[in-house]
Parts: sequence; structure tokens; C-alpha cells
Amino acid sequence: MNQSAIVIGAGIVGLAITRALSNKGWKVKVIEKNPRPVGASIRNFGMVWPVGQPQGETFDRAIRSREIWLEMSKKAGFWTEETGSLHLAYTELENEVIAEYVHAMQHLKSAHHLNPEQTKAKSPAAIIQGLKGALWTEEEMIVDPREAIWKTADYLGSQENITFEWNKTVSLIDRNKVFSGNECWEADLIFVCSGADFETLYPEVYSETPINKCKLQMMRLVKQPENWRIGPPLCAGLSFIHYKGFHVSPSLSKLKTVYEEQYPDLLELGIHVMVSQNGSGQLTIGDSHEYGLHLDPFDRQDINDKIIGFLKTFAAFKDWTMESSWHGIYPKMTNGATEFIHQIDSQTWIVNGLGGAGMTLSFGLGEEVVERIL
Repeated sequence: MNQSAIVIGAGIVGLAITRALSNKGWKVKVIEKNPRPVGASIRNFGMVWPVGQPQGETFDRAIRSREIWLEMSKKAGFWTEETGSLHLAYTELENEVIAEYVHAMQHLKSAHHLNPEQTKAKSPAAIIQGLKGALWTEEEMIVDPREAIWKTADYLGSQENITFEWNKTVSLIDRNKVFSGNECWEADLIFVCSGADFETLYPEVYSETPINKCKLQMMRLVKQPENWRIGPPLCAGLSFIHYKGFHVSPSLSKLKTVYEEQYPDLLELGIHVMVSQNGSGQLTIGDSHEYGLHLDPFDRQDINDKIIGFLKTFAAFKDWTMESSWHGIYPKMTNGATEFIHQIDSQTWIVNGLGGAGMTLSFGLGEEVVERIL
């Protein structure tokens, strides 16, 4: 008889655990409080972003996740594009950070220092005036998170050993039993993948855990005319100081000091600006980072204006018409950890706290967690 597991939460972490368990032959039931996933997993750029991860375990995890995304796109039938990424430099110091990164990554991963002409060939959206150079890396890819998450859930739900219970809120876990009101299910293993809703189950565990919440504001621009494409996702200088992957550059601390003087308002709001394009031609832009367990439910227009204002310093589009704006909230560890894996008892595990790297790391982490536990 197959062993059984319950996964609570159908965001990317829950789906990753579900896939890994299913591949080991386990029977899996996924319980999700909403009619379909609506949290941070669908409210992001859709970027699978190895360049943001430092070399070592997390970078390897990102590359494995990338492989699984490509596999799932074929099985579940959603769009994906192996785009690579462009980080643009408009000052000599930013260009020096790129040169140092490229030197440090020799024989480890793709990292190419482009001149302005080479950059323009990669992206017609990149502003060339004043450009000193750009970092081109090949490993990054894009999905439309709304389509990808929903179709992945649909595909997994079509498998013989996986079932979904939608619109069911788990109110209690008692040893090997999971309760939603009067309904009850039993399993050999239980995985709690509740994302930003971490207060609802095991609040005493989280009260003793160095974990916080992050709110980010994002926007989507309309489909660009005449099927115009921007090429790879575009980033500029502020992204260098945001991602741990760039910590290998000795000049990074000096660059951060410059930004603290030049962009104090942006840094206070955690703004670093990026843009990606989905298969339909729409542009996703953002974002900001505000931290706290009590986050303002109302989005601020001044934050959106600051994001768009900085974006216009390095990118030019055919149509800037706004289609929609939103915010997402994700859990983030405050001690520098890339995830929170915690065993409650012999049956129950918490898997959470991937911060803003859920799309990049979850599939690889899901395999690692299941392999470790089983």
C-alpha cells in the first residue's frame, strides 16, 4: 500500500513538495484555503533567477529548479522562455562591479561583460545613451507566474496519486490527522507550506523563529504593440546591491555607499527596479520591499511613481499604459537563512521562509526536503 502525505498550501512551495513526493510514489492530498493559488506565487515577475544566488548550494538549487520548470512547462503546457538577463551599468563604478563579477565567475557560470552596442543587440528596450556596459548571464528564464502556477496545479491534480481539496482552510493538525471544520483527513506525513499565513498553524513555533513578512508593490503594462519584445529581463544598478550573488564584487560596498547618498528615498522603501515580459507581450515591473508583521493593506501611488521613474532611466517601451497594479506578501527569514525547515513531530514538517526566491528555489528545495525526510 502506498504511503500517503498531506500538503497544506498550493503555492509554489506546496506544489514543489507535492511533485517530489509524487515522484517517490507517495499518494498526496493538497489542501488549499482558496479556490486556486492567489498568493505571492502568482504575484511576481515570473523570473527564475540563478544570477541572484551566490555560488554553491543555493545556486545549484536554482539550476535544478530551472530544469524542473522546463520539464513542467512541457508537461503542464505553459509558456516559458530561456531569456538570460541583462544588468545595465550607467556609471564607471557600476561597470567596475560588473567587471569584478565576471572575473569572479570565470569557469563557474556564464557571465559576459557587454559594451553598449552588444547590449542593444540583446535588448531594443535598453537605453543606450550614457550606458557604460552590461552584464549578460545565460541561465535565467521567465514564466508567467499566474499561468504557470495554475497550470502546474492542474497538471499535478490530473495525476493518479495526487488530489486537491480546494477552498478548505485547515484549522487543526493532531498527530497524523488534519482538520478543516468537521472534515478530517489522515496521512503518514504532513507538510505545512502556508507562506505568509504562517500565524494560523503553529503560531508558537513562528513566534520563536527569526521570520518576518515582506510586502512588495508591482505593476503590469499592457501588451506591447506589433508583438514588440524587450528581450531579456532588464535590471539596473540598484539590483546589484539587492542580490547576494553580487557579493563577490569588492566594489559593491562602495557602490552601496554611493546609492545611500544618491537614492535614500528608494533604499528606504527597498526599491530596486526590474522588468520582465510574458508570452502575451505584457510587461511586469517592480518592485518595493517593506518589512513587518503588520503591513499597510493599501498600496501607495508614490511608490509606484518612484518605481516607474527609475525604470525610465534605463528602459524605453512602445506603450507605457498601465494594465494593473497589486501587492504581494511573502515570508522572509531575518537571520540570512534561505528557508525554514522545521520538524514538529514524527509526522509533521514546516517548509516555509524562501523570501523572494520562491520561484527560483522551490522546485529544487522540494526535492531536497523530500529526499532528506524519506
